[in-house]
Amino acid sequence: MNDRKLPVGIQSFAEIRREGYLYVDKTDIIWRLANRG
Repeated sequence: MNDRKLPVGIQSFAEIRREGYLYVDKTDIIWRLANRG
């Protein structure tokens, strides 16, 4: 099981990476929602 923290309220990608927070890239999902009506 993954015990990584969620970056609630953290806006800095550098801090997310440096502190080992869990990051999920949702770019593809958002692109599909925007472009498929």
